[in-house]
Amino acid sequence: MRLTLRQLQIFAAIARNGSTASAGDEVGLSQSASSAALNELERLLSRPLFDRTGKRLVINENGRLLLPKALALLDAAADIEREADCLENSPPPLRIGASTTIGNHVLPQVLQQYLARWTTHSSTTDWHTRIMIGNTAEVCRMVCAFELDIGLIEGPSHEPDLQTRPWVNDELVLVAAPAMAAKMQANNATGVVSLRRLQAQVWLLREQGSGTRMAMDAALLPSLHTYRKSIELGSSEAIKYAAAQGLGIACVSQWVVSEMVQSGKLVRLQTSLPRLIRPFYIVMHRDKAPTHALHNLLTQLSTVNLT
Repeated sequence: MRLTLRQLQIFAAIARNGSTASAGDEVGLSQSASSAALNELERLLSRPLFDRTGKRLVINENGRLLLPKALALLDAAADIEREADCLENSPPPLRIGASTTIGNHVLPQVLQQYLARWTTHSSTTDWHTRIMIGNTAEVCRMVCAFELDIGLIEGPSHEPDLQTRPWVNDELVLVAAPAMAAKMQANNATGVVSLRRLQAQVWLLREQGSGTRMAMDAALLPSLHTYRKSIELGSSEAIKYAAAQGLGIACVSQWVVSEMVQSGKLVRLQTSLPRLIRPFYIVMHRDKAPTHALHNLLTQLSTVNLT
Protein backbone atom coordinates (compact mmCIF):
# COMPACT_ATOMS: atom_id res chain seq x y z
CA MET A 1 0.00 0.00 0.00
CA ARG A 2 1.25 3.46 -0.90
CA LEU A 3 -0.96 5.47 1.42
CA THR A 4 -0.15 5.77 5.12
CA LEU A 5 -2.24 6.61 8.16
CA ARG A 6 0.18 9.45 8.92
CA GLN A 7 -0.58 11.08 5.56
CA LEU A 8 -4.31 10.79 6.22
CA GLN A 9 -3.84 12.17 9.74
CA ILE A 10 -2.06 15.23 8.35
CA PHE A 11 -4.70 15.64 5.63
CA ALA A 12 -7.49 15.59 8.23
CA ALA A 13 -5.61 18.08 10.41
CA ILE A 14 -5.20 20.46 7.46
CA ALA A 15 -8.92 20.13 6.69
CA ARG A 16 -9.71 21.11 10.28
CA ASN A 17 -7.21 23.97 10.55
CA GLY A 18 -6.97 25.40 7.04
CA SER A 19 -3.18 25.55 6.92
CA THR A 20 -0.16 23.25 7.00
CA ALA A 21 1.40 25.31 9.81
CA SER A 22 -1.57 24.86 12.17
CA ALA A 23 -1.94 21.22 11.15
CA GLY A 24 1.75 20.67 11.92
CA ASP A 25 1.25 22.10 15.40
CA GLU A 26 -1.62 19.68 15.95
CA VAL A 27 0.22 16.53 14.87
CA GLY A 28 3.70 17.48 16.05
CA LEU A 29 5.38 18.25 12.73
CA SER A 30 6.97 21.31 11.18
CA GLN A 31 5.10 23.30 8.55
CA SER A 32 7.44 22.06 5.84
CA ALA A 33 6.96 18.41 6.85
CA SER A 34 3.16 18.79 6.85
CA SER A 35 3.28 20.47 3.44
CA ALA A 36 5.51 17.71 2.06
CA ALA A 37 3.16 15.02 3.36
CA LEU A 38 0.19 16.72 1.70
CA ASN A 39 2.04 17.09 -1.58
CA GLU A 40 2.97 13.40 -1.51
CA LEU A 41 -0.62 12.39 -0.78
CA GLU A 42 -1.94 14.50 -3.64
CA ARG A 43 0.73 13.03 -5.94
CA LEU A 44 -0.23 9.47 -4.99
CA LEU A 45 -3.91 10.20 -5.58
CA SER A 46 -3.21 12.19 -8.77
CA ARG A 47 -5.52 15.01 -7.72
CA PRO A 48 -5.46 18.16 -5.56
CA LEU A 49 -7.34 17.98 -2.27
CA PHE A 50 -7.35 21.70 -1.43
CA ASP A 51 -7.70 25.01 -3.24
CA ARG A 52 -4.85 27.38 -2.44
CA THR A 53 -6.10 30.88 -1.55
CA GLY A 54 -3.12 32.86 -0.31
CA LYS A 55 -1.89 31.14 2.83
CA ARG A 56 -5.17 29.34 3.36
CA LEU A 57 -6.00 25.84 2.16
CA VAL A 58 -9.70 25.37 1.43
CA ILE A 59 -10.82 21.77 1.00
CA ASN A 60 -12.20 21.09 -2.49
CA GLU A 61 -14.59 18.44 -3.82
CA ASN A 62 -11.82 15.82 -4.02
CA GLY A 63 -10.91 16.48 -0.39
CA ARG A 64 -14.54 16.44 0.75
CA LEU A 65 -15.00 13.01 -0.80
CA LEU A 66 -11.84 11.70 0.85
CA LEU A 67 -12.34 13.22 4.32
CA PRO A 68 -15.06 10.89 5.74
CA LYS A 69 -13.15 7.82 4.51
CA ALA A 70 -9.93 9.13 6.04
CA LEU A 71 -11.64 9.89 9.36
CA ALA A 72 -13.17 6.40 9.44
CA LEU A 73 -9.76 4.77 8.89
CA LEU A 74 -8.09 6.94 11.52
CA ASP A 75 -10.89 6.22 13.99
CA ALA A 76 -10.59 2.46 13.41
CA ALA A 77 -6.83 2.63 13.98
CA ALA A 78 -7.37 4.60 17.20
CA ASP A 79 -9.89 1.98 18.36
CA ILE A 80 -7.27 -0.74 17.85
CA GLU A 81 -4.78 1.21 19.97
CA ARG A 82 -7.32 1.94 22.71
CA GLU A 83 -8.42 -1.69 22.98
CA ALA A 84 -4.81 -2.88 22.95
CA ASP A 85 -4.12 -0.61 25.94
CA CYS A 86 -7.18 -1.91 27.80
CA LEU A 87 -6.44 -4.34 30.63
CA GLU A 88 -8.39 -7.59 30.91
CA ASN A 89 -10.41 -6.67 33.98
CA SER A 90 -11.15 -3.06 33.07
CA PRO A 91 -13.96 -1.49 31.02
CA PRO A 92 -12.99 -0.95 27.37
CA PRO A 93 -12.47 2.76 26.62
CA LEU A 94 -15.36 4.56 24.96
CA ARG A 95 -16.18 8.13 24.00
CA ILE A 96 -19.86 8.73 24.73
CA GLY A 97 -21.84 11.85 23.92
CA ALA A 98 -25.17 12.69 25.52
CA SER A 99 -27.54 15.59 25.22
CA THR A 100 -28.05 17.43 28.48
CA THR A 101 -31.16 15.76 29.91
CA ILE A 102 -29.78 12.30 29.18
CA GLY A 103 -26.28 13.21 30.34
CA ASN A 104 -27.41 14.70 33.64
CA HIS A 105 -30.29 12.41 34.59
CA VAL A 106 -30.23 9.15 32.59
CA LEU A 107 -26.63 8.33 31.64
CA PRO A 108 -25.42 7.92 35.26
CA GLN A 109 -27.86 4.99 35.67
CA VAL A 110 -26.77 3.50 32.35
CA LEU A 111 -23.08 3.73 33.27
CA GLN A 112 -23.67 2.24 36.71
CA GLN A 113 -25.31 -0.81 35.14
CA TYR A 114 -22.72 -1.01 32.34
CA LEU A 115 -19.69 -0.79 34.64
CA ALA A 116 -21.06 -3.19 37.26
CA ARG A 117 -19.62 -6.21 35.41
CA TRP A 118 -16.01 -5.08 35.96
CA THR A 119 -14.02 -5.03 39.17
CA THR A 120 -13.26 -1.33 38.86
CA HIS A 121 -12.30 -1.06 42.52
CA SER A 122 -8.96 -2.73 41.86
CA SER A 123 -6.11 -0.34 42.65
CA THR A 124 -3.92 -1.98 39.98
CA THR A 125 -6.34 -1.28 37.12
CA ASP A 126 -6.38 2.07 35.31
CA TRP A 127 -9.20 2.82 32.91
CA HIS A 128 -10.77 5.88 31.32
CA THR A 129 -14.10 6.60 29.64
CA ARG A 130 -14.87 10.02 28.21
CA ILE A 131 -18.33 11.56 28.51
CA MET A 132 -19.27 14.70 26.57
CA ILE A 133 -22.53 16.47 27.45
CA GLY A 134 -23.98 19.09 25.09
CA ASN A 135 -27.12 19.76 23.11
CA THR A 136 -28.32 17.38 20.42
CA ALA A 137 -26.75 19.35 17.57
CA GLU A 138 -23.33 19.38 19.28
CA VAL A 139 -23.40 15.64 19.97
CA CYS A 140 -24.37 14.84 16.37
CA ARG A 141 -21.60 17.06 15.02
CA MET A 142 -18.98 15.29 17.14
CA VAL A 143 -20.24 11.82 16.18
CA CYS A 144 -20.08 12.89 12.52
CA ALA A 145 -16.45 13.95 13.01
CA PHE A 146 -15.55 10.66 14.77
CA GLU A 147 -14.78 12.63 17.91
CA LEU A 148 -17.33 10.44 19.74
CA ASP A 149 -18.04 6.72 19.34
CA ILE A 150 -21.75 7.00 20.07
CA GLY A 151 -24.34 9.65 20.91
CA LEU A 152 -27.49 9.51 23.04
CA ILE A 153 -29.79 12.34 22.00
CA GLU A 154 -33.24 13.73 22.72
CA GLY A 155 -34.26 14.70 19.21
CA PRO A 156 -34.01 12.97 15.83
CA SER A 157 -30.89 13.58 13.79
CA HIS A 158 -31.06 14.58 10.14
CA GLU A 159 -27.34 14.11 9.49
CA PRO A 160 -26.96 11.84 6.44
CA ASP A 161 -23.74 10.31 7.81
CA LEU A 162 -25.40 9.09 11.00
CA GLN A 163 -27.45 6.01 11.77
CA THR A 164 -30.30 6.85 14.13
CA ARG A 165 -32.35 4.36 16.11
CA PRO A 166 -35.01 4.89 18.81
CA TRP A 167 -33.87 3.98 22.32
CA VAL A 168 -36.25 4.68 25.25
CA ASN A 169 -39.27 6.95 25.68
CA ASP A 170 -39.43 10.04 27.85
CA GLU A 171 -42.38 12.18 28.91
CA LEU A 172 -42.26 15.97 28.77
CA VAL A 173 -44.29 17.61 31.54
CA LEU A 174 -45.53 21.15 32.07
CA VAL A 175 -44.56 22.55 35.48
CA ALA A 176 -44.80 25.83 37.34
CA ALA A 177 -44.27 27.22 40.83
CA PRO A 178 -47.19 26.42 43.18
CA ALA A 179 -48.43 30.04 43.35
CA MET A 180 -48.37 30.42 39.57
CA ALA A 181 -50.10 27.07 39.11
CA ALA A 182 -52.85 28.03 41.58
CA LYS A 183 -53.41 31.30 39.74
CA MET A 184 -53.76 29.56 36.37
CA GLN A 185 -56.12 26.94 37.85
CA ALA A 186 -58.32 29.57 39.54
CA ASN A 187 -62.06 29.42 38.76
CA ASN A 188 -61.71 25.94 37.27
CA ALA A 189 -63.01 23.19 39.54
CA THR A 190 -61.21 20.46 37.57
CA GLY A 191 -57.82 22.14 37.95
CA VAL A 192 -57.23 21.98 34.18
CA VAL A 193 -55.34 24.98 32.80
CA SER A 194 -57.04 26.35 29.69
CA LEU A 195 -55.22 26.85 26.40
CA ARG A 196 -55.96 30.58 26.60
CA ARG A 197 -54.16 30.87 29.93
CA LEU A 198 -51.22 28.82 28.67
CA GLN A 199 -50.86 31.18 25.71
CA ALA A 200 -50.69 34.18 28.05
CA GLN A 201 -47.82 32.85 30.20
CA VAL A 202 -44.07 33.39 30.05
CA TRP A 203 -42.44 30.25 28.62
CA LEU A 204 -39.03 29.07 29.75
CA LEU A 205 -37.33 27.63 26.67
CA ARG A 206 -34.18 25.72 25.78
CA GLU A 207 -31.99 27.07 22.98
CA GLN A 208 -32.43 26.16 19.32
CA GLY A 209 -30.61 22.90 18.57
CA SER A 210 -31.70 21.34 21.87
CA GLY A 211 -33.61 18.06 21.59
CA THR A 212 -35.99 19.21 24.33
CA ARG A 213 -36.72 22.40 22.38
CA MET A 214 -37.38 20.48 19.16
CA ALA A 215 -39.75 18.06 20.90
CA MET A 216 -41.47 20.89 22.77
CA ASP A 217 -42.01 22.94 19.60
CA ALA A 218 -43.39 19.92 17.74
CA ALA A 219 -45.83 19.10 20.55
CA LEU A 220 -46.99 22.56 21.66
CA LEU A 221 -46.81 24.97 18.73
CA PRO A 222 -49.67 23.36 16.78
CA SER A 223 -51.89 24.45 19.71
CA LEU A 224 -50.09 27.54 21.02
CA HIS A 225 -49.02 28.80 17.55
CA THR A 226 -46.25 30.88 19.17
CA TYR A 227 -44.62 31.67 22.53
CA ARG A 228 -45.83 35.21 23.05
CA LYS A 229 -43.49 35.78 26.00
CA SER A 230 -40.40 33.68 26.57
CA ILE A 231 -37.05 33.42 28.32
CA GLU A 232 -34.40 31.23 26.66
CA LEU A 233 -31.95 29.39 28.91
CA GLY A 234 -29.05 27.11 28.05
CA SER A 235 -29.89 24.09 30.22
CA SER A 236 -32.86 22.24 31.67
CA GLU A 237 -31.33 22.66 35.11
CA ALA A 238 -31.50 26.45 34.75
CA ILE A 239 -35.07 26.18 33.47
CA LYS A 240 -36.37 24.16 36.41
CA TYR A 241 -34.88 26.57 38.95
CA ALA A 242 -36.29 29.53 37.04
CA ALA A 243 -39.71 27.85 37.07
CA ALA A 244 -39.45 27.26 40.82
CA GLN A 245 -38.84 31.01 41.25
CA GLY A 246 -42.09 31.75 39.43
CA LEU A 247 -40.53 33.16 36.27
CA GLY A 248 -42.74 31.13 33.96
CA ILE A 249 -43.90 27.73 32.72
CA ALA A 250 -41.41 25.00 31.87
CA CYS A 251 -41.86 22.02 29.57
CA VAL A 252 -39.10 19.57 30.46
CA SER A 253 -38.36 15.90 30.92
CA GLN A 254 -40.02 14.14 33.84
CA TRP A 255 -36.54 13.09 35.00
CA VAL A 256 -35.40 16.71 35.29
CA VAL A 257 -38.16 17.83 37.67
CA SER A 258 -39.15 14.66 39.54
CA GLU A 259 -37.42 15.65 42.80
CA MET A 260 -38.79 19.21 42.77
CA VAL A 261 -42.32 17.93 42.07
CA GLN A 262 -42.05 15.44 44.95
CA SER A 263 -40.80 18.18 47.30
CA GLY A 264 -43.59 20.57 46.28
CA LYS A 265 -41.30 23.23 44.79
CA LEU A 266 -42.93 22.64 41.39
CA VAL A 267 -46.41 21.53 40.39
CA ARG A 268 -47.29 19.51 37.30
CA LEU A 269 -49.94 21.34 35.30
CA GLN A 270 -53.03 19.53 34.06
CA THR A 271 -54.05 20.70 30.58
CA SER A 272 -56.21 19.58 27.67
CA LEU A 273 -53.08 18.86 25.65
CA PRO A 274 -52.23 15.20 24.94
CA ARG A 275 -49.38 13.50 26.82
CA LEU A 276 -46.07 14.69 25.44
CA ILE A 277 -44.13 11.47 24.80
CA ARG A 278 -40.86 11.61 22.89
CA PRO A 279 -38.24 8.98 22.06
CA PHE A 280 -34.59 9.24 22.93
CA TYR A 281 -32.25 8.11 20.16
CA ILE A 282 -28.91 6.39 19.69
CA VAL A 283 -26.72 7.81 16.91
CA MET A 284 -23.56 6.35 15.38
CA HIS A 285 -21.57 7.14 12.28
CA ARG A 286 -22.45 4.88 9.36
CA ASP A 287 -18.76 4.11 8.84
CA LYS A 288 -17.96 3.48 12.51
CA ALA A 289 -16.13 0.17 12.97
CA PRO A 290 -18.21 -2.12 15.25
CA THR A 291 -15.71 -2.70 18.05
CA HIS A 292 -16.24 -5.23 20.84
CA ALA A 293 -16.58 -2.38 23.37
CA LEU A 294 -19.23 -0.65 21.29
CA HIS A 295 -21.14 -3.91 20.85
CA ASN A 296 -21.17 -4.42 24.63
CA LEU A 297 -22.47 -0.90 25.22
CA LEU A 298 -25.23 -1.29 22.61
CA THR A 299 -26.29 -4.55 24.25
CA GLN A 300 -26.43 -2.79 27.63
CA LEU A 301 -28.45 0.10 26.18
CA SER A 302 -30.99 -2.32 24.68
CA THR A 303 -31.68 -3.85 28.11
CA VAL A 304 -31.24 -0.80 30.33
CA ASN A 305 -33.71 -0.46 33.19
CA LEU A 306 -34.39 3.20 33.99
CA THR A 307 -36.03 4.14 37.26
